[in-house]
Amino acid sequence: MKVIAMIPARYSASRFPGKLLKDLAGKPVIVRTYEATVATQLFDDVYVVTDSEELKATVESFGGKVLMSVASHECGSDRIAEAAASLDVDVVVNVQGDEPFTRKEPLKDLIEVFKKDSAHQIDLASLIHPMTDWKEIENPNNVKVVLDNQQCVLYFSRAPIPYPQNKATATTYYKHIGIYAFRKSALTAFSSMPMRQNEATEKLEGIRFLEYGKKIKMVETPFKVIGIDTPEDLVLANNIWK
Repeated sequence: MKVIAMIPARYSASRFPGKLLKDLAGKPVIVRTYEATVATQLFDDVYVVTDSEELKATVESFGGKVLMSVASHECGSDRIAEAAASLDVDVVVNVQGDEPFTRKEPLKDLIEVFKKDSAHQIDLASLIHPMTDWKEIENPNNVKVVLDNQQCVLYFSRAPIPYPQNKATATTYYKHIGIYAFRKSALTAFSSMPMRQNEATEKLEGIRFLEYGKKIKMVETPFKVIGIDTPEDLVLANNIWK
């Protein structure tokens, strides 16, 4: 089974434009993420996928591999689907470019899902982390996941789901961590599946896979993701790195 990692990267970002080129302990954020992904030694290849010549030049100046996307894309899955279409691979892991503290353990767990799935029933795998703080649960930036008894996804939402009719009832809420592993066939099919109402409403691309019958397996991880979405996050990341 050939497994690669792809890191979708775009220059523009609504909350922090150009963040992937900002300095993190002496190197750009995107380079730190690329190097952390390579250092896991889990992948046959690691690529940054971008439509930015500046990002391409930066990554290549540090010895990284880059694939240029041709079309403009609304989400990372579309971007890496275009790049993966011509590659001879079985599984593609999407690592977020603004997560330079990427760790080996959760990525290894995602790859194991496909190694164990000899019947090829799983189309995607992703990560969840339990939440207990009600403010965290109510925060729409934390995507919630409802699972079936096989740890496969029933639905994603920015709202607190399942809805707590009685807060005294013991309910575990899961936060979705947006690192996906795809069978190549599921990934390349993504861009040909038109966006439907639920995805458009929630602004969550994972819903598209559900609406077209794809099976998403979730793996619980104890590791929290440290992403860089704002200038304040970058300051924190530099302090953590030190």
